[in-house]
Amino acid sequence: MMNDKLIHEWVVSHLTGKLSRTYDEVKANLEEDRNNEFKGCYPDLILSNHGMVLAIVEVETNSTITAENAAKWKELSGLGVKLILMVPKTSKAKVIDLLWKQGIADNASVGSYDIHVSMP
Repeated sequence: MMNDKLIHEWVVSHLTGKLSRTYDEVKANLEEDRNNEFKGCYPDLILSNHGMVLAIVEVETNSTITAENAAKWKELSGLGVKLILMVPKTSKAKVIDLLWKQGIADNASVGSYDIHVSMP
């Protein structure tokens, strides 16, 4: 569980830097610093251009891909902006299945991440 939290925070931080090249404003809500609200919710990332929110991002780990969190994704997908889910590459099919079961497969985009460690 500790590793999942570390991975989650690292992916959010990495995406903040990467997406700041595409969006004028990238607001992050890290685990202990949830100050950026969007319509009563606190997604991991809020992506804006010219003062208009265009998308929100939720970063998930293997332990957070659950039916309970899928209900949260349904709430987020109804906020009127694009919902992007970033999930472990090995869990992408499971996430897509959960999106279909929630009836929001057409309202969310799914990206993936993979962490490789190569030893000599």
